[in-house]
Amino acid sequence: MEILNLTAVLIVVSAGLAYLNERFVHLPSTIGLMLIALGMSLAIILVGSLGLGGMELWARHILAQIDFSDALMHGMLSFLLFAGALHVNLGDLASRGWTIASLATLGVALSTFVVGGISWLLFDWLGLEVPLLYCLVFGALISPTDPIAVMGILKTAGAPHSLSTTIVGESLFNDGIAVVLFVVLVSLAGGEATLSSGEIGLLFLEEAGGGVALGLVAGALAYYMVKTVDSYQVAVLITLALVMGGHLLATLLHVSGPLAMVAAGLLMGNHGRLLAMSADTRHYLDIFWEVIDEILNTVLFVLIGLEVLVLSFRAEYLVAAVLAIPLVLFARFFAVGLLVGVLRSLRSFAPGVVDIVTWGGIRGGVSVALALSLPEGPQRELILVVTYCVVVFSILAQGLTLGGLVKWRVRREGAR
Repeated sequence: MEILNLTAVLIVVSAGLAYLNERFVHLPSTIGLMLIALGMSLAIILVGSLGLGGMELWARHILAQIDFSDALMHGMLSFLLFAGALHVNLGDLASRGWTIASLATLGVALSTFVVGGISWLLFDWLGLEVPLLYCLVFGALISPTDPIAVMGILKTAGAPHSLSTTIVGESLFNDGIAVVLFVVLVSLAGGEATLSSGEIGLLFLEEAGGGVALGLVAGALAYYMVKTVDSYQVAVLITLALVMGGHLLATLLHVSGPLAMVAAGLLMGNHGRLLAMSADTRHYLDIFWEVIDEILNTVLFVLIGLEVLVLSFRAEYLVAAVLAIPLVLFARFFAVGLLVGVLRSLRSFAPGVVDIVTWGGIRGGVSVALALSLPEGPQRELILVVTYCVVVFSILAQGLTLGGLVKWRVRREGAR
């Protein structure tokens, strides 16, 4: 199917589901869209099981044309991270710098090894042979959190500003960190590399540090160009080129594209907005990136809901997935609790920080995309099914109850 036709189908389906959610369901857009798409997928499967498989075959054919992993990791993610970083206040981020940096780096690493080690024992107990390195790969891909699904919920729930900043800031950076860790572990698991701990550290530094450096350099160039013209049309085009060209350059230089886009977005969204743009330029730039962000998120969460059509759900895989859900939450709770406990001597934290940051660590499209990018092998389908189930639970259960948890914690502290 031609890319234009495929895009047209996705946009039409996404627009229809977005209308249904806005008109009848009234859930937060990302959660509502995924829920409706998931329900539609299950209905298609049910109809197919009744002998009317034409719709199911057509839907599977459409999804087979979409490389979800490539579309997200080498296209949509750069736009989403840049758009998210564009509206994050650098001063707020800096005020929680140690916490965010610790959660995005050590937190991801701790979660990876806790999930990897315990899932290795869990899979073995279920009679599923998965090498330890592939369990660590699962730990790496399920550890990054998604800022998109949680930002609106935190705002409407009245979460303390410091908590919102911590969760969103960590989510912007831990995608890039987790992707680098995932790539290293996949290479080790596949026997493509035999790296020492020093070489792994150096590779990690090159990928992550190189990505941030590239983002700052590219962002500075875009900042200079925007500052020297007074045209919102040109400014929008420059930021578009920054994202697309920056990601391409990151790929060629083998550095982290996600971290490059976060760095570039923060620079343009703070120094660029204050010092390089007129009021008109800021206004139109914000509108442009809000629309891009909304469209891509709509398509992304619809795709997550539709992906159930192409998975193979075996009974033992579903049992593993059900057991993996509390495991992933425990790993998140352990990592957040340990790091907050260590940092508590250096700074104060809002009441209930561990509970809210743990439950607010919603998994999203990055985890599914990384699982889909795994090479073919006996463990790929298991990891993919378990990842998908954890992500669906995270978006629906955690996403729908996070606001209530925040309000309950706020009321509880207010009553004291």
